[in-house]
Amino acid sequence: MSSKISIQDKQELVVAKQLLENPGIAAKLTNFLGTPIEKGFEVLPENWKHKISVITQKSLLKATETAILTMKNTPSKTPSNKWHKLSVATSGGIGGFFGFTALAIELPVSTTIMLRSIIDIARSQGEDVDTYETKLACLEVFALGGKTTLDDATESGYFTMRTLLAKSISESMQHLGSKTASKETAPALLKLISSISQRFGIQISEKAAAQAIPILGAAGGALINTIFIDHFQDMAKGHFIVRKLEKKYNQQQVKALYEQL
Repeated sequence: MSSKISIQDKQELVVAKQLLENPGIAAKLTNFLGTPIEKGFEVLPENWKHKISVITQKSLLKATETAILTMKNTPSKTPSNKWHKLSVATSGGIGGFFGFTALAIELPVSTTIMLRSIIDIARSQGEDVDTYETKLACLEVFALGGKTTLDDATESGYFTMRTLLAKSISESMQHLGSKTASKETAPALLKLISSISQRFGIQISEKAAAQAIPILGAAGGALINTIFIDHFQDMAKGHFIVRKLEKKYNQQQVKALYEQL
């Protein structure tokens, strides 16, 4: 393990921080719409918060079952970002056409496609996606995305979120690696998914509000989903660059330099 971070790796860490600490999805959607997404919240149906919470958790569970628990390792390659964006744009177009009522159908599909894109990016950064550590790190990406209200002046939103999820990830890894995983995985994994869905649900709410603006329709839904997956592809790239450097150097050393940048 090297003691000093090279200039090239410092440059990679700069790129990672620029990706991870950029404005969240709400700012990106507002910039695209040219109007605050708060207007979209006004036209969402009653009890929309509860409905989005349920849909978000179910979507993460479905994505976990169809992607995380079944994905296999393949040689590292350039991630297929454009193909995944096209797929998510298609599902977003359907969602935009039918409005909020289609979210329960569209979101599980979009989330699974986004997770497969995250897996692709993990592979491209040298991750072994056969390991439970990497599988859970892929799922963790859905909780990332700019500053949070929990951050203070000295610590980034990225490391704050990783710290908050660390215990749940550790417990999930223990259960997944045990001989009785089939019986014991569910509670630990559900706890982790519940924690991630609380953050991901905020971003889903912002996406739903943007799509609820009447003038957008199917074309708007496709574009919003493209912005959405682009956001999480950025989060994934930054996340796995940091993880790559943490394996090469001391974890605290990488974090300290990240905070100083």
